[in-house]
Amino acid sequence: MRNSNSLLQYLSFVVCLSLFSLFGGVQAADWPQWRGPARNGISKESDWLSRWPGAGPKRLWTIEVGAGHSSVAVVGARVYTMGNVKNQDIVWCLNAATGKAFWKYAYRCKADNYAGTRATPTVQENRVYTLSREGLALCLEAGTGRRIWQRLLPVLTGSPIPKWGFSSSPLIEGSLVIYNVGAAGVALDKKTGKLVWKSAPGLASYASPVASTVKGRRVLALFPASGLVGVNPANGRQLWSFPWAWNNPYQVNAADPIFWGDTVFISSGYNRGCVLLKIGDGAPSIVYQNTNMRNHINTCVLSNGFLYGCDQSTLKCLDIKTGSERWQESGFGRGGFSLAGDKLVLLTERGDLVIAQATSQRYVELARVKVLNGTCYTQPVLSNNRIFCRNRDGQLVCLDVSH
Repeated sequence: MRNSNSLLQYLSFVVCLSLFSLFGGVQAADWPQWRGPARNGISKESDWLSRWPGAGPKRLWTIEVGAGHSSVAVVGARVYTMGNVKNQDIVWCLNAATGKAFWKYAYRCKADNYAGTRATPTVQENRVYTLSREGLALCLEAGTGRRIWQRLLPVLTGSPIPKWGFSSSPLIEGSLVIYNVGAAGVALDKKTGKLVWKSAPGLASYASPVASTVKGRRVLALFPASGLVGVNPANGRQLWSFPWAWNNPYQVNAADPIFWGDTVFISSGYNRGCVLLKIGDGAPSIVYQNTNMRNHINTCVLSNGFLYGCDQSTLKCLDIKTGSERWQESGFGRGGFSLAGDKLVLLTERGDLVIAQATSQRYVELARVKVLNGTCYTQPVLSNNRIFCRNRDGQLVCLDVSH
């Protein structure tokens, strides 16, 4: 099931983590989970090359990781991702500099017309947490790939598998690991895999859970098929809910909720639109609701009060306070995006890597280069002076953007 690894390799990994801990500036550039350190799509990277010569940044390596849309987690010198090859999911641990595998862990997961992995690994305290399309939750040792525990969440919760499979990337909240499975999530003890709490059986959708502190209270936001739900992450008790069902046969809520002060923003595709909700002690109240942002797949990034994201297939900037559109630019499809300082890092649906200025005034493109063929829905990741991009077929490319 997994490659064996020497004691020396494991000790090297531990030493590497220790060195990165000593040099805080380097550690701050890690990307240990879905949508980065703060789970908001923002990199802390600052000293990187955002304008390139005609050929683009140097390509360090390209590797086939298997079909899917999993993004990458980067911790020190290691990159973690997932893919599906011949009805097997593979969790990869790669050398960030060379693309060579330190280890891989495989398990059976049947492919269908929408084959491939969805969730992104979460790495914390020498452990890797993953979730398969069929709901298999795994905890692996980050240094060796040894399995620590596994749980099959549909059986544990009595909940069905969504049409395109589970896509929720695991969220670490204190001693818990939380998944968007069931009517309003499920939480396991992160060390043992023991069930801590679960919601009623129900249909999850495709967004990942997000937690924030609102008016001194910790709130976990989940976005299942029925709408937005706020729960107490410690015990799973529901605090409030907001129905967001509509005439959509696919029941797709794919973009993560975005907290902004005492409000939360959600958006869905299929012409559903977006809404900003004010959170209080009771049911959330609507600040505004419109169709200016319809996130089909990827979540917006928020910077200085402005949202940047794909409205269906058009890149837009919205004022989060009012929901009004500031500018739009066509040609991006349903690609992915992240943010570093005042720059947007975008991967178009057709594989162009684009750097643009994160400004509300107008669209300002700084650089563009073709990096992949095929369909690309996965967000590009900037970490430790490297940009990682992948396509649906499983090509993962690493680009050097150091000065």
